[in-house]
Amino acid sequence: MDSSARQSLKRKLAEEVKDSLCKRVPPTFTSIILKTLFLLNSFDHVLLNKLITILVKLCKTTKHEIHDDFIDILVNNGAVQALVRILHLPEKVVEDYSDRLIQARLLQLKKGCAFILGTLAKKSVYQQLIIDAGAFLYLLRLLKSHKTIPKSPSVPGFLRRVVDAISKLAYKNNKVKMLIRKEDGIAPLIELLEFKVKKVQVAVTNALGTLAFDNIENCLQMVECNALPSLVLMLQSEDSVTQFTTVQLIKIMVDTSPHIGREVLKAGALTPVICLLSSSFSESQALAALLLGHFLGTDSDLKVHISQRGAIPPLVHMLQSQNTNLRKASAFVLVILAQDSHNQVSIAHSGGIEPMLNLFQSDNPTVQQYAARVLYSLADNEDIVANIIKVGGFEKLKDLHFTEEPISEFVAITLLRLERHMQGRTLKYLIHLMCSAEERVRNHVVIALAHLCSPPDHETVFIHNEGLELLLNILQSQCTIQKRKASMALSMLASRANFISSLIQTISPSPTSQMDLGEESINNPKLSDITFLVEGKIFYANKDRLVSSSVFQTMFEAEYFEKETKQAVIPNIKWDVFKLMMRFIYTGTVDVKLDDAKDLLRAADQYLLQDLKLICERVIAKSISPENVSLLLDLSEDFSANTLKNACILYMLEKFDRLHSKRWYYTMLHRIVPDIDTLFSTLLIMDQSNEDASVAYLY
Repeated sequence: MDSSARQSLKRKLAEEVKDSLCKRVPPTFTSIILKTLFLLNSFDHVLLNKLITILVKLCKTTKHEIHDDFIDILVNNGAVQALVRILHLPEKVVEDYSDRLIQARLLQLKKGCAFILGTLAKKSVYQQLIIDAGAFLYLLRLLKSHKTIPKSPSVPGFLRRVVDAISKLAYKNNKVKMLIRKEDGIAPLIELLEFKVKKVQVAVTNALGTLAFDNIENCLQMVECNALPSLVLMLQSEDSVTQFTTVQLIKIMVDTSPHIGREVLKAGALTPVICLLSSSFSESQALAALLLGHFLGTDSDLKVHISQRGAIPPLVHMLQSQNTNLRKASAFVLVILAQDSHNQVSIAHSGGIEPMLNLFQSDNPTVQQYAARVLYSLADNEDIVANIIKVGGFEKLKDLHFTEEPISEFVAITLLRLERHMQGRTLKYLIHLMCSAEERVRNHVVIALAHLCSPPDHETVFIHNEGLELLLNILQSQCTIQKRKASMALSMLASRANFISSLIQTISPSPTSQMDLGEESINNPKLSDITFLVEGKIFYANKDRLVSSSVFQTMFEAEYFEKETKQAVIPNIKWDVFKLMMRFIYTGTVDVKLDDAKDLLRAADQYLLQDLKLICERVIAKSISPENVSLLLDLSEDFSANTLKNACILYMLEKFDRLHSKRWYYTMLHRIVPDIDTLFSTLLIMDQSNEDASVAYLY
């Protein structure tokens, strides 16, 4: 076949490929590729441009699921060698032409070849093949000669594709990264940072990022080649993509060495990076935040400088993003900034407490830990404690449960720090808020104070400033959550004042004024001057031993006993219960079992034996459970058993979570609100250091 026939065949094939692509009905995908590859051996640069354009289009339109197969077909059919050969052809062809149009076509041809080679290089197994074919060094030579290229609209696209191809060849390939450095390929890339076309700048920063990743030698050379001033200017670009690729490159460089971080700061990057925190591009915001975190790792004095330049408000705003990475990056920086007391105040005043608390809802343990660490720092600042409590921070922290032990530890210490500050001006300010703020804030404050303030301050907070009344109002709200918070607060208030333990502790009342005659005097006929008939059985007694009961005294004075037998019938009391009651009267002590306690309580109430009654109440109180608390509360009211009643009240408050689902609970809770008021009003004004006074009231 002669030359003209060969050219005719090639043109015919080219038209066939072009028509198939335009109609989008190719005979087969592989057929088009093979025909195009055959035509690439042409020396007609006009025809080559058309063919390269076809391949570029195929590279761009190939679906992802067949993209790897497409690349394999190209490589296996000699595309690499053909493309490298074409890269070298234009110089020889153009020597005899000065026409600018031809020059533009040649640049377009090189651009297409570089793009296709970059596509092939995406498969790492072909990177070395492309390098061995000579493409890599030639691409570097093209890059280095960028200043000598005649100006043309095609130049920016050509440079971008050359840079992209070099970047893809170096991706995850340390040998290529080292080769680029040895062949002085980094300097021309840095020169292109000042190219006025944004797409070229973006391509260069991406390429430099590839070269810099996990390669400190390349990073150091970039610094030596004076890349930082240009990068700092690009950080301030109005183009969001330029901002992103630039901050990404700087972060990669800073990650490799603290020294580079310091050099970046010297180049003036701090303020532009802080400005990126307000970028509309969330990825740039996250990278800027992480970069600030790295800066802080190189210089602790930056905590103040970063805050002074306005970093905290945008960081706080980022906490409220729906983007998890953004929240995580922001919280990471705030952890470090919060170590400074001035920054702590700034975080609080910028509204950082509530969004920081909301981070605990994240499923990411790292985000939760950052939030815990920031609040841990804030809680150590006396000027911020009230702010945490105002927004309900104490309640949220108290109710949180974590599987990660470090988070739990930070939260626990944070709560201790809040408690430590419940005094002085912090306490005074919280009391002021409790009395004058809006209802939501007042509720947050009074619940926190119930858990945190010390017993010596209880009377001031809850009696003199009506904190108890506020808690009772919350207890009667329509909201179950609010009821629970008030119930838990009252329970904690009782616990901190040592009420509960006083209610059910074992006691030994003082014996009667008469001398204890011992066990032998009980039911002893020889010492008896009266008898009682109980359930048909006779109990021998002595009048002198019964004077401790005013009921028995009345019986004696009213001649209740039969004159001849000096015997009285005792109805409605079991024999065993009566014996226990008489044992107490005779000895001042008695061992009451739970099975007998209710009947003995009834007998003690009937015969006005207050000490015995109290012993019974204490025994019954120890048996309170979710199943019987309502019955025992009714029992306490039937027999005016205040100690048992108060124990039931405190149990109902403490066990809200277990009881509130029961149908009777809310009705009974509202019924006993006056009793709760009476109980706490009395207990809170007692001298908590005087245990006798407190216990005396409970009796």
